[in-house]
Amino acid sequence: MIELIYQHRLISTLAVAIVLISLKYLLVSLVRSRAKKKRQDKRYLVSNIKNLLNFILIVLLLSLWINEIQNFALSIAAFAVAIVIATREFIQCIIGFFYVMSTRPFRIGDWIQVDGFAGEVSAIDWVKTTMLEVDIDRYQYSGKTLFVPNNRLISSPIKNLNFLKRYVTHHFTITRDEDINPYLIIENLREKAQQQCADFYEVATRYNQIIERRLDVKIPGPEPVIEVSTNNVGHTEIRCTIFCPTERAIEIEQKIMQEFMELWFIEFNKIQPSSN
Repeated sequence: MIELIYQHRLISTLAVAIVLISLKYLLVSLVRSRAKKKRQDKRYLVSNIKNLLNFILIVLLLSLWINEIQNFALSIAAFAVAIVIATREFIQCIIGFFYVMSTRPFRIGDWIQVDGFAGEVSAIDWVKTTMLEVDIDRYQYSGKTLFVPNNRLISSPIKNLNFLKRYVTHHFTITRDEDINPYLIIENLREKAQQQCADFYEVATRYNQIIERRLDVKIPGPEPVIEVSTNNVGHTEIRCTIFCPTERAIEIEQKIMQEFMELWFIEFNKIQPSSN
């Protein structure tokens, strides 16, 4: 039977490829349909199924054609160095895949930053990591897809931003001229900021504590932090730090800025008559 299979390697190759590719398609479709019904994120499982069946396919094909590969390798031994150099990037990508799988710096669904590009990891294969780009300043998907070669995951620092998916320590600065004393309104502004964060304060406190325990560091929050400083041209800067749900960060920033402008112009109008 085995001899018959080896005598018809081409047919066996096609049969193995068709069976495994069909099996991969069916399993992936089944997992995705169940995940959709249960509203669960199973992209990591889909990625693992694809990588496992691709590995099995490669092993089976190599076992079928091992003799021919050995003869071919011997016949091109003189060009082996050139082949290694030509496929160096590809080999590094495969090594990068094993590095990611063994060290687990991130998982499917995590937010990461590599080479200045940030995104949500949607798939990992033998050659590349696929990411859905995220505008890290506004915490929104850009609609672009990034394909990062796995060799970059070895040579470049990887920032795991997964905690930013739910809650974020958001910083923003409001700059005004020096017409009024900012300390006249700073307490009112702090109260306004606390009101904006009141509805999620308890959840933010628990999440803040979870992050601090896991990272073993102290991070700002959940109380809003408002500080006053000046820039290099002497204008007043109000620096705000809020620990809030990621999807609401920009919304809360705009509301606090609106409150600040109202308080600022109230004080400004008070000093206008005296200046005249």
